Amino acid sequence: MTVNIQAVKQRFGIIGNDPELNHAIDIALQVSSTDLSVLITGESGTGKEVFPQIIHQYSARKHGQYIAVNCGAIPEGTIDSELFGHEKGSFTGATDSRKGYFEVADGGTIFLDEVAELPLSTQVRLLRVLETGEFIRVGSSKVHKTNVRVIAATNVNPIEKIQQGKFREDLFYRLNTVPIHIPPLRDRGEDVLLLFRKFALDFSEKYRMPPVKLTEDAKTVLMSYRWPGNVRQLKNITEQISIIEKNREIDAESLKKYLPDYMGVKLPALIPKGEDEKSFSSEREILYKILFDLKNDMNDLKKIVFDMLRKENGYAEVESDHATVLRRLGGSSEGVPSPGDPLPVPHARDNHPVFEDTQEIEEETLSLEEKEIELIRKALEKHNGRRKQAARELGISERTLYRKIKEYNIT
Repeated sequence: MTVNIQAVKQRFGIIGNDPELNHAIDIALQVSSTDLSVLITGESGTGKEVFPQIIHQYSARKHGQYIAVNCGAIPEGTIDSELFGHEKGSFTGATDSRKGYFEVADGGTIFLDEVAELPLSTQVRLLRVLETGEFIRVGSSKVHKTNVRVIAATNVNPIEKIQQGKFREDLFYRLNTVPIHIPPLRDRGEDVLLLFRKFALDFSEKYRMPPVKLTEDAKTVLMSYRWPGNVRQLKNITEQISIIEKNREIDAESLKKYLPDYMGVKLPALIPKGEDEKSFSSEREILYKILFDLKNDMNDLKKIVFDMLRKENGYAEVESDHATVLRRLGGSSEGVPSPGDPLPVPHARDNHPVFEDTQEIEEETLSLEEKEIELIRKALEKHNGRRKQAARELGISERTLYRKIKEYNIT
């Protein structure tokens, strides 16, 4: 069955035309006809909870049960009981036997949100369900079978959780059969404006008032903000503006009042967590540090070259050998420079030309964008246009490199 991405957006209320967002929807549609496990990653507030519903509704299990579980909201002492059920008297308060979510969702789909927050003991039980379809209720020794499609999601880096010993590596690879990444709002370009317009219309109908609109300078502010809370934050801010602002046309200054820590531009910032590269929160910040190191290296190189040019133009260094100095100056000790003295100015004598320093040192640009473009061009030239090798050279993902090439129109 061929499904149009636009039809999926209309059905599930997805707003935006970002290529990465469309790619995520396309993967969800392709994997829906299978029973493969799916791991959805993305920052909090990006809308990860919509994609399990897409997969379920376009699968053969669409008539079965769909259960969404927030693993981070269930206390550690009761999570096993919630997921796998328990027998009567298995713990204090267990006055009756109870089915767990995996038993209730038999033949359907279960969505485990914030799966990285599960306790390690529960992760072992989950791994067994994924591999064999078997589980045991709390307080029982009887093995039960279930046929459930598992879709998981997390807003943290699972690799870091594995390194910290808080997430099982075997469970990660079992869940990550098909990965789907949801891009953050700040990387979705003009989708921010589309979402604001949609939310403004929704709230105008809800509160029976004219919808708010943005001036051109306010649109610039909206698109330059980093949106740490993503779509959820944008929706909340749009609702605040719709209720509080009397003027229905919102300018930049009015909008900034609702944007915490607005800095005007998306510049990277160093986060003081340590001395090593792990203290940086993004690839862009790492690149920023590399550029500063490169600038220092270039300054050192220019100093060396400038000294070499001075030597070639007759400005010889003062040597410690006094006899050599006298010989160079015609046998006289008068005017012999000492270390630290200014270098002598050469005069036209005999047939030796006068050399003048006509070098102009241009002030080096500190534009981060120009430095990024320069580094990307050099990496692509070095690897004959092979983006995978160029991305590895730059220390960024191939997807990020592709976005940069498109953003800066690099040919």
